[in-house]
Amino acid sequence: MRFLYALLVFAPVAIAARFFGAPPIAVFILSALAIIPLSGVLGAATESVAEHTSPAIGGVLSATMGNLAELIIAAVALRAGLIDLVKASITGSILGNLLLVLGVALLAGGLKYKEQKFSRSLAGSSSTVLLIAVFGLVVPALFHGVHPDPQRVATVRMSHYVAPLLIAGYVAWLAFSLWTHSSDFASEKGSPAVTVAPKWSSKKAVIVLLLSAAGIGVVAEVLVSATEEAVKVLGLSEFFVGLILIPIIGNAAENSSAILMALRNRMDLALNIAIGSSIQVALLIAPLLVLLGMFFHQPMDLAFTTMEVASIALAVLVTSSVIRDAETNWLEGALLLLAYSVLGVAFFFF
Repeated sequence: MRFLYALLVFAPVAIAARFFGAPPIAVFILSALAIIPLSGVLGAATESVAEHTSPAIGGVLSATMGNLAELIIAAVALRAGLIDLVKASITGSILGNLLLVLGVALLAGGLKYKEQKFSRSLAGSSSTVLLIAVFGLVVPALFHGVHPDPQRVATVRMSHYVAPLLIAGYVAWLAFSLWTHSSDFASEKGSPAVTVAPKWSSKKAVIVLLLSAAGIGVVAEVLVSATEEAVKVLGLSEFFVGLILIPIIGNAAENSSAILMALRNRMDLALNIAIGSSIQVALLIAPLLVLLGMFFHQPMDLAFTTMEVASIALAVLVTSSVIRDAETNWLEGALLLLAYSVLGVAFFFF
């Protein structure tokens, strides 16, 4: 954690570089390096708050705060009119959480414990909600592909109506897991979990959480301002940067929290963080960005490319296959990482 704190120096350096007119590539790299420790500190603060709660509430809280960095970056990019970058970052976040974050967590936990188990209710409900999330992305893509709409006017209007429905689905999932069926998610199964006393008080954790979120907001503005010029220098497409690089930068909080929980054999919480984050992006973050597009006068819709929708569907299929038996091992984590690498290569040449 000390190393993470040391990297916070990149935050004022990135802001100063932007203020004094440094080359966009330098500003992009510095701001990206700054967001990583800020996301990590955000994750640490969230973890401290989550340690005072149940696995279900802690997982939702960790997923929410972990996605905060990505939401801030996406909102800033949307306001700047970088709609393709925003949509790619949504896809990349879902894929990153399902395959990268969960893969690293399962691999790390599996190398320490021969076998790790978790709630079957969690596995079953997560798989179902993930399929609904795919449904919510496939239908707008089908609409745009079948309906003649070259200016995407009807697609945007349709998305404005679909977005609240997806948000309602997310609220229903929260009510199910945290209220009506909370007892099904209350216990963690398998080997005894390693309990650790909260390292921060709840008051300190909330203050650090708010400060780190504010810092991410400022640095995100700097990052997005340099993105367009930086991708040209790097020789990468804006699509690849949004789909792979930005989610990896923003996923630092989820990565650290999910891995720590897996190493402590708290697999219910680890899965809640990784899978819950993907569900949140698909059913809450993406619809919120569509509605924010109305506020920013940017025509954001939910119709993603065929490659993106197919990749998300495959990731959901693979992840559901891994968690359906309510137990995991290091090989399954390695295979999830393999799947993410294959998609990364494909998107690099896309």
